[in-house]
Amino acid sequence: MIKMVSFAKRKQGMGVDAFQDYWLSAHAARVKNYPGLRRYAVSLTLKGGYRVGEPAYDGVAELWFDDLDGFEATRQSPEFAAGVEDLGNFIDLNSRGMILVDEHIIKEGPMPAEGVKNIEFVTQKAGMPRDAFRRYWREVHGPLAAKISVIQRYVQSHTRDELYQNGGLPVYDGVAITWFNGVEDMRTSATLPEYTATREDEANFLGPEELPFIITREHVIIS
Repeated sequence: MIKMVSFAKRKQGMGVDAFQDYWLSAHAARVKNYPGLRRYAVSLTLKGGYRVGEPAYDGVAELWFDDLDGFEATRQSPEFAAGVEDLGNFIDLNSRGMILVDEHIIKEGPMPAEGVKNIEFVTQKAGMPRDAFRRYWREVHGPLAAKISVIQRYVQSHTRDELYQNGGLPVYDGVAITWFNGVEDMRTSATLPEYTATREDEANFLGPEELPFIITREHVIIS
């Protein structure tokens, strides 16, 4: 399967509650009609996160399809066009981004029903070959991060080659997603030596910029 990951900020002047309610009701109802859509999850930034400022994004959508042909067929459908048209009702279209990815499960585990989900947007180290970046992330860094005991599940989403063709430059080279039982466990992770080792390793394959991230709660619309 392949996955489309989209991310955006809410429409200017729209409150967080109204934004989240609209996405989970009116917009989700449209997306559920997409032909060929196999799974659909919406991850919304925790409201408590707004106390420290505006997050990188207000929400992330993940949509799974059988393959690239299936995704392209969906994208040509009138249902997809209706969903895209609806975006302007609740998101800032200038903030919207999308990547197609392949998933790699690094730590198999449950998605806690009442847990939280950390979504981190990844940019590879300048000058590093793409294959080497992916291999290092998956085979070296991934197992290192998987040792962090409070992480319940860890999935890497690697941006697909199609987005780099003809000089394409995707906004991100991948997304790292980790699940925790709660915010306290996430805070605890930062005190662990395994976390320190993981962070120190990032310079070996990631760019020097601070990685954008959001802390969310997942809402599975189609399982």
